Amino acid sequence: MRPVLVVLCVIALCICAGCTGTGQKASYSVDNNGVLAVTCAPVTTTEEVLVSNGTYTNTRIVMHTQTGDVISYLAAPKQPKAAIVYVPGAGEKIAGHEERMVRYAAAGYAFLFVDIRGNGAETPGYPFNPQADYGLFEKGQWPQFYNIVCDLSTARGMLADRFGVPVYTLGSSNGGRYAAVAAAVDPQFSGYIGVSTSGFDMAGEQYSGDSRRFLLSVDPDNYISRISPRPVWIFHSKTDNIIPFTDGQKLYERAQDPKEFTEFAGGHGINTDVDDRIILQWAQIYGNRG
Repeated sequence: MRPVLVVLCVIALCICAGCTGTGQKASYSVDNNGVLAVTCAPVTTTEEVLVSNGTYTNTRIVMHTQTGDVISYLAAPKQPKAAIVYVPGAGEKIAGHEERMVRYAAAGYAFLFVDIRGNGAETPGYPFNPQADYGLFEKGQWPQFYNIVCDLSTARGMLADRFGVPVYTLGSSNGGRYAAVAAAVDPQFSGYIGVSTSGFDMAGEQYSGDSRRFLLSVDPDNYISRISPRPVWIFHSKTDNIIPFTDGQKLYERAQDPKEFTEFAGGHGINTDVDDRIILQWAQIYGNRG
């Protein structure tokens, strides 16, 4: 996407998830069942319009959080029918999703790519590291995983405020894990779509005390049933050589209705077959909107 129009603006109005006031501080808790609850601090955003035409607008949005800037990219028509907060898998960069974003926007859906912390692109951080996060948890500090959950919830609030449409979280591979936890923790997400992803089979149950609570707090298997009655849609390929097909099935089996499992053509990660199926189904759901 070559920039044809560049506009910078700072939105002074704070964006936050589950906030009751602009002075609210971030906090989290994890109950005895390992279920996370968060209060996310307000953020401001800086926006740069990269492309604007009759079909869509592509914007680079920086969320200025209390723990650092988080970069995201939004492709959206003027009046979308629904919106997606997309959570990439390990190492996925925006360059690999530009055509996808335009396609969703052309079909009538806003698509926000969140460059999550530590994914090796523009947003600082470290790759998924439960040991490092547990060290922070023990000290009463914020694990990066919890910060990412807040980032996704904040992104959901930003899209909902801007467009007034249902907002879903869609995650691929390890991104599907973050997305599942975020969808369960933030009940304002309209649903969850996971691609080539899984939980950790409730591995935390074999531990006790703080170790148990923390490990369960980052395990999608501990959350997937909590998304109901909002829909859960799991995609997995039988030829996935990174996260086994049976692991995706286990995550699906833990979900409550309404839910759907779809085997797709391909290997590991989101692809055009997944896009085709999402857009086709949403055309039936949101076809008369807008």
